[in-house]
This record gives sequence, structure tokens and C-alpha cells, in this order.
Amino acid sequence: MTRIDWLVLNRLGSRIGVTVLIFYGIIMLAESLDTWRFNFVADNYGLPMAALMVAMSAVRWTIKTLPVTVLMGAILGFLDLKARHELTVIQSSGISIWWAVRAPTIALAVLSLAIALGGETASTMINRGLYPTPPGQASLQTPAGEIWLEQRSGDTHYLMMATGMQPGGALLGNVTVFPLSGGEDTRIEAPEAQLQPGEWLLPTAVIRNAHQAARTVYNYRLPTTSSPAEISLKLASTEDMTFFELAALLRAGVADESIRNAATMRTIKLLALPLVLTGSLFIAFAFTAGYRRSSSYGPAVLYGIVLGFVVFVITEMADRAGSTGVLDPTFAAVGPAFVAIVIGVTVLLHKEDGRA
Repeated sequence: MTRIDWLVLNRLGSRIGVTVLIFYGIIMLAESLDTWRFNFVADNYGLPMAALMVAMSAVRWTIKTLPVTVLMGAILGFLDLKARHELTVIQSSGISIWWAVRAPTIALAVLSLAIALGGETASTMINRGLYPTPPGQASLQTPAGEIWLEQRSGDTHYLMMATGMQPGGALLGNVTVFPLSGGEDTRIEAPEAQLQPGEWLLPTAVIRNAHQAARTVYNYRLPTTSSPAEISLKLASTEDMTFFELAALLRAGVADESIRNAATMRTIKLLALPLVLTGSLFIAFAFTAGYRRSSSYGPAVLYGIVLGFVVFVITEMADRAGSTGVLDPTFAAVGPAFVAIVIGVTVLLHKEDGRA
């Protein structure tokens, strides 16, 4: 690396770092306002672990806001270079703007990949162990303490409700099955259900219907296409699983398309983080690095920040669409990053052509 590379990298790196730290502090302050969660963790694990929980929860949200914070920090860095006339000297010496931005781009790509795979993994594992469900949140979808699974296999279709579960979901306790594919049986009750290859095994089951008295059967089997990996994903949020856990579960196979889409979307989105941040860097450079006769950078900064928020919103919308299967997960994860890079490169080429 040349001295110019180090100069540009130091200026941008320091401004981006300060911006990210400021946003991290604001987010951590907001997370600490959830007093119920903080007190719950402090009572059960101690005050230091409660503080760690707040810090790691803020890390997760900070990673989500990186496209905007990197954009704002990069804009400040480029304006600092312009204010010191360093960027003007670099450009007037004949060095291409592509050459000037190469060092920050490479450094940002490497650092963002480490954050996506390392920082996200650490924060997810700590949050998963310490973050309890706030009061009333569980009742928004299902009653507290209940686990519901929809299972299919060929023409067989049924719902399973359980009130207990071992880690991984391969063993459910206090199970009630509601057949949905017709037949005389209206409800099946069992103390436990064991997930085996291609079926659920109920060692002891009580079958009830409206035409005869309840009867007890042993080793009752219900066919299913679900695998242990799929059940694990159904009973946990993909946000609470690390990249490596998601990759392992996807390799093991997931039959449910909706679950597979959600897991695939989060996995590819983490891998696409370097592309998203590169797009933010290019946008910042495009809107602040050109020659200007006036010293007013207000409109350029405003346009860059607004465009950054637009990219962020599009990224989140694509995340929802990819997780639900409306869009292909790969396209939904990579598409917004590609759009951001194209916007930045287009504006830079326009300025290099001398028309801006």
C-alpha cells in the first residue's frame, strides 16, 4: 500500500469508526431502557451478565444499521479529505478516484466479513442464552408455554401441540395431535412424541373420536417429512441461530419451504454484508468526492444520506420478501447490494466524465 492509500484509509476508517461507536452507544442506551429484561437477567445471572446482554443486544442492532452508519461515516471522512484539500491534491495529481478508493473498499470488505461471521456469531450465542421473552410477547402468536407444529406427509396432514420439549425438538412432551386430513379420529393425546426418520413415534397414545370411547394404543406412528434440522428451525427463530448453525442445518436438509427460505435468506444476507457496505462506501464517495467551485456540501450530503436510507429500507424489505418466499432468497440478499454498488459506480462514472 502507498502513503496515499494509508492516508485515505486512516481518514475514512477513523470517521466510520466514530460514527459506528456513536450509534452503538445510542442503541445500547435504548436497549438498557428495557428494565424488565435487564432485571430478569441480573436476578438470574448477575449484574455483569445483564450488562453483557445489553451490550450484545446492541451489537446485533448495530450490525443491522451498518449500511447507514458506514455511509454517514464515509461522507464525513471524504468531507474531511476535501476540507484539508488532500482529496483535491490526490485527484489533481492524476490518480484515478478508483485507485484512491481501493484501500478502503478492500479493508471494509474484509472487516465486514469478519463482523458478519465472527461478531454476529458471538452476539447471537450470548443473546440466545441470556435474552428471555418479554412478558406477553409469546401470546401474540401462540399461548405461553405451548408449541405448535404443522406436519405433512403425502395425504396425511395434522397439527401437533406440545407443552414440553427437549433441546433440538426431537422429543416433545404432553402432546396433542389434531388430524386435518379426514378420518374418524378427532384427537390423539400422548405423554411424549419422539421424532424418528420419516415419522413421529408416540409410545403410548390415547385416541378419541365422537363415535366410540377413548382407546389406548402403543407405538402409534405418524408419518412426517420433517427432519431434526427442520424441527430445530421451526422451534427457534433464525435470528437466534449463528451462520455456522444455519449452514449446517441447511446441509442436513429442510423439507418445509418457508423454513428453508428464512434460513437461506439469513445465511446469504450475512455473506452479502461486504457487498452492501461497499455499495454504501461508493455512494458516499460519489456524492462528496467530485470537484466543486463552491464550498457548500449540504445538498450532496443530504442526497447521499437519503439514498443510504433508501438502500437500507430496500434491504429490509427484500429481507422480508426473501424470508417468506416472495422473492428468491439469493436475489433478495444480493439484489439491494448490487443496486447500491451500481448507483455509486454510475454517479462516479458520471463525474469522471466531467458532466457533474
